[in-house]
Amino acid sequence: MYEVELKVRASHEAVRERLKTLGAERVGAVRQVDTYYDAPHRDFAETDEALRIRREAADGTSETVVTYKGPLVESASKTRREVETGVADADHMDSILDALGFSPAAVVEKERERYALDGFTVTLDSVDDLGEFVEIEREASEDDREATREAAVARLRDLGLDPDDQLRTSYLGLLVDSSE
Repeated sequence: MYEVELKVRASHEAVRERLKTLGAERVGAVRQVDTYYDAPHRDFAETDEALRIRREAADGTSETVVTYKGPLVESASKTRREVETGVADADHMDSILDALGFSPAAVVEKERERYALDGFTVTLDSVDDLGEFVEIEREASEDDREATREAAVARLRDLGLDPDDQLRTSYLGLLVDSSE
C-alpha cells in the first residue's frame, strides 16, 4: 500500500470553518511523539527512508506504532510506501533497535486534530518548533495512486488551500533544516 499525502502550511482557524461547511466529521485529537532512527547499514537521509517509533496519547489511552517509510515515489506529492505495526512496549522496541545498531536521530512532537472528509483524513498539525500545517491523506494501491492524488488536490482546494504551496519535506526534514 501507498500513503498519498499532501501537506501545506496553513492557519487552522480558517480550515476548521471550511471543514465544518463541507460536512467533515471530527474524528479526534492526539499528542504524538515520534522518535526517528539512523540505521547502521545505510544513510536514511540519502535513501529518503525513515524508521520511527510513534508514541500516541489521547483521552487517557496510549498506543505505540513502529513505521518504515520508503522513498518518495513521485514528484507531485508525498506518496511513499509505508509499513507499520503496533508494538506493546515502546521502550522494549527502542532496546531492540539499539541492540541492532540503530540509534535515535531526532524527535518530532505534535498535536494532531483529525477529520474525515470524502474518504480522506484531514489532519491539522501543530508541530513543536515549526508551527501549523494541514495534511490530507489516504491509502491507495499502486494503480490508484494518481487518481487518489488528484482527488486530494481537489479536497485541498475545497479547503481554500493552494496545492502549489505543498511541502514534500517531512516534519523531521523541516526541523533539521530549521536548526541548520
